[in-house]
Amino acid sequence: MKLILTHQVDGLGEPGDVVVVKDGYGRNFLVPNRLATPWTKGGEKQVEQIRRARGAREVRDLDHAMELKSILENGKVRLQVRAGEAGRLFGSVTLTDIVEAMAAKGAKVDKRRIQIASPIKTLGDHTVTVGVHPQVSATVTLEVVASK
Repeated sequence: MKLILTHQVDGLGEPGDVVVVKDGYGRNFLVPNRLATPWTKGGEKQVEQIRRARGAREVRDLDHAMELKSILENGKVRLQVRAGEAGRLFGSVTLTDIVEAMAAKGAKVDKRRIQIASPIKTLGDHTVTVGVHPQVSATVTLEVVASK
C-alpha cells in the first residue's frame, strides 16, 4: 500500500514522505490515526504543501541545531505555575507551557520534538529531552517554581 505521511512516524519517515507499507499496517493503524493518507496522483500537491510546512518548522542546518542546543542547555528554563502548599501542581505542566518557556529564553522549538519521561506534577527541577535535529538532541533542565 502506497501512502503519504502527514505526521512523523518513527522508523518510517517524516511528513510529506511517500512510503510503501503492508496493507494491514496502513489500513488499520496509519490511516485511522491520521498519520498518513492514501497516495493518489492528485496527492502530489498535498506532498508539496506538507514539505513546505515542514521546511518552515525545521532547523536550517547542523550549525543552527548546535546553536539551539547550546542555548537550551545553558542554564535552566524557568517555568512558573500554580501550586498548592505541599508543592503539588494544580494539573500538570503541558508541552505548550514548556515551548513558551523555551521561546522566552530565545529558543523556538516544535512541541512534537519534546520528550518527557513522566508527567510533571511537582515543583523543582525536571529533565526534558528536545530533539533539535535528527542528529542533535538537547537535555534541558526545567525549573518549575510556584507563581506568586
